[in-house]
Parts: sequence; C-alpha cells; structure tokens
Amino acid sequence: MNTSSRHSEWLASTELPTSHGVFAMHVFRTTVADITEGYREHVALVYGDVAGKAGLPVRVHSECLTGEVFGSLKCDCRDQLDKALSEVVRLGAGMVLYLRQEGRGIGLSNKVRAYHLQSQGYDTVDANRQLGLPDDARSYEVVPEMLAHFDVPSIRLMTNNPDKLAKLTNLGIKIEGCLPVITRPNPHSFAYIQTKRQRMGHAVPDWAADEAPKKSDLSAA
Repeated sequence: MNTSSRHSEWLASTELPTSHGVFAMHVFRTTVADITEGYREHVALVYGDVAGKAGLPVRVHSECLTGEVFGSLKCDCRDQLDKALSEVVRLGAGMVLYLRQEGRGIGLSNKVRAYHLQSQGYDTVDANRQLGLPDDARSYEVVPEMLAHFDVPSIRLMTNNPDKLAKLTNLGIKIEGCLPVITRPNPHSFAYIQTKRQRMGHAVPDWAADEAPKKSDLSAA
C-alpha cells in the first residue's frame, strides 16, 4: 500500500491484562486531522495468534464515553464491548478494534445535544435529524489498514448492524459472516435498542414481544 494514501499509522503496543483476559493493545493514529477533534488515536485489542488467520472474529466498536466510562444506562455500548471481549477470549483468538468516533461519529457535544432532544421525546434517529446531522456519521477507512497490519485476510464480523457490514465490505474487507452481539435492554435503553431494530435495521430481538422490561418499570425509569 502506498504510505502516502494511508489513513492511519501504528504507534505503540503493550500487554493489557483485563477482566476478560490478557490482550495485546496496539495504538494507531490517523494521518489526517479531523476538523473538530484533530488526529484520532484508535486501538486494536488483540487476543491470541491472529496473523494469517482467515475468518477471524473481529468487533469494530465505536467509542462511547457516557456508557463505557460513566456507566450510562441509555445505550448498550458498554454491554456490547464487554460481550465482544469475552467472546473473543472464549473463541481463542480475535480482535476488538476500538475506534474513537463518539456518538456514531457526531462527537460528544452533539451527542449530548441529541440526548437532550431524546429526553423531550425524540428517538435517536430523529434527534440527530433535528440537529441537521446524519443518522450515522461513522467512517471505517482505518479498519482495512489495521487488519492488514496484523496480516488478517478475512474476518467474521461481530455486529448486529447491516450498515456497518455494508460499509466494511465496500472498503474491500473480506467478511465470511457475522457473529451477533446480543445484550438485554434495561428500562433506560429499551427504546433506544428498539429504534435501532425498527429504524436502522439492526438484527436484535423484538424485546417488546419477548423479554422487554415491564411497562411499569419503563414508566418508573
């Protein structure tokens, strides 16, 4: 690959013990500055021997400060991250690519503005649109380069999101199939997960007809 056309560069690595297992943590930095956030540093958490392994389980996960750091119950991001890390360890080898694109790519301040609109009754899609923002502003150009760095020829994508599958496929990544990352909703995240299923096509259960929280729980939340 012509280095002048690269979207990222490898910077550093170390061993990272976690509650799920011991990963190798690799940091990549974008080579073109973002207009609002400058150069972004993305992370590859690698478990086991991945070099040259076809059909490697890979989760491409976007940053969620509110859920993963502050423990917000409004989304399922932290649950999905934990589930992916645990599953990679269970399968014996795999990767979680942690991309620094908060709020489906709209940034933290816009995400908080969207949250405020959601508190007034808008769902996650319409809140973005009220702000003049796309439903999903994420991009994945760094992903093929990160996979190539580890000599991974093809993956099994850990996702419920058909848009992510399409975008990664269009970037030339060979995807042999998808592994679902299903987590249970709580009373605060229930409407959000339903919106992802109904309006964004995510392959998640219809919890309203199955194991959704009771209406009394939702009204009290």
